[in-house]
Amino acid sequence: MAVFDFNQQKKETVKAEKTYELVYSSERFSDSEHPIMLLEDVAGIMVHHSSGMFTSPAKGTAFLYDNDGTETSHNILQIDARFENLVKWLGENHIMVRLSGASTEKGYAVYKILETGVAVRGSKLSGENGFLQFMIERLLQSDAPSKEVVDLDEIEDSDDMKLTSIQSITDYLMCAGSTLPDNIRLWARRNLAVAKSTEVTPEERRHAQRALSIMLNIQWKNTEFQPIDPVEARRILDEELYGLDHVKQRIIETIIQINRTHTLPAYGILLIGPAGTGKSQIAYAVAKILKMAWTTLEMSSINDPEQLTGSSRIYANAKPGLIMEAFANAESSNLLFIINELDKASSGKGNGNPADVLLTLLDNLGFTDNYVECNIPTTGVYPIATANDKDAISAPLMSRFAVIELPDYTLEEKRVIFTKFAMPKVLKRIGLRREEIVITDEALDAVMEIFKETSGIRDIEQAAEHIAAHALYLIEVEKMSCVTYTAEMIQSLLV
Repeated sequence: MAVFDFNQQKKETVKAEKTYELVYSSERFSDSEHPIMLLEDVAGIMVHHSSGMFTSPAKGTAFLYDNDGTETSHNILQIDARFENLVKWLGENHIMVRLSGASTEKGYAVYKILETGVAVRGSKLSGENGFLQFMIERLLQSDAPSKEVVDLDEIEDSDDMKLTSIQSITDYLMCAGSTLPDNIRLWARRNLAVAKSTEVTPEERRHAQRALSIMLNIQWKNTEFQPIDPVEARRILDEELYGLDHVKQRIIETIIQINRTHTLPAYGILLIGPAGTGKSQIAYAVAKILKMAWTTLEMSSINDPEQLTGSSRIYANAKPGLIMEAFANAESSNLLFIINELDKASSGKGNGNPADVLLTLLDNLGFTDNYVECNIPTTGVYPIATANDKDAISAPLMSRFAVIELPDYTLEEKRVIFTKFAMPKVLKRIGLRREEIVITDEALDAVMEIFKETSGIRDIEQAAEHIAAHALYLIEVEKMSCVTYTAEMIQSLLV
């Protein structure tokens, strides 16, 4: 293996001139057609797997290739702007890597950078524990930094900016700081200074480090959304719910706006209807259609705004709120909030109104958690709320939604749902064959009669579960080959 003179490298104080041009790309994958960088390779000696290291920025902008003990230097000709700081970091810390690439007319196209496990520098680096692969995946999912941010980073002092540890947080900011939203990048640098300071209390350092870990583990995505296929959207809705054609049509009309604007609709969806009519199923179906990560807020169990906004770091037991935790758990800034029982959002217990917190989340002006203390962009947030009582929702909250009312099912619709959807689903789940259970017309009439006064379909779904479980018992224990249900049996079983 070639021997690199690191001591001489450290003595260099003159900043070397760049040999490369920056490419501002937002490609989500890399290959020989969309490489991370291009290296000069006139002699064509670099192979698919080429091991070596990048030079320190003070030494130049090149890759030192270890070709069976012979060292050759290859200038960087072109680099994806998202990866510029990562390559600098690799060079500054003398981390050995292996490049995957291919020879092209323009040069050696690098599309993968792998850590070799060789620790060159004496101190332990986050790069030794999969950090490099984590960084590359994160950068590929990021948007190209603006030219203004890159230029600013060129003149900013990045002296000791060395995702839970202080080391990995420092390295992350060095490598990917320019891809973060401006306010979050500056916030992170300030909090890192607190986390490393000896002039604050250990509690303050711990809170700063925890807040940094939360924020930097979130993928800050762009808000350009891909078009929605209306046929596929309708198929997903039909899979989840029987009937309610006009409701499904309204939902598709609302979200299909993405096809023209490539942004989320200006208003969320508020589904209002009796209990058990499928509001939650629709919300989950919309998340599937939009291909977004989702979380739920159960407003019936939230009676203090601080549950949503978090508590200030001045308290020893301070923690982020449910909204910030949702972003952290999803690890994405594009998030669908399913807000169940919105009509319960105004029932605060003297410490304020949780509904007021929801307004700040839904206004797309940014949300600030009391623990994190940073404005979170919410342009990638889409809310779907459910409610039973329309009159219990305040006018300001109502104005943030496209309201879709779900009527209750007719008796005939419930009959179809029971026979075509609920019962077949239960039989499949518990392993019963259709020929092992017979429900006569009179038995079906008895089921409908028992639940004719109930709203929604939850009761008849539970009835299907009860009947199927009873049939399975008779088949397994009583050794019956087929169970035929009559009206009398249904009455005895369900009443």
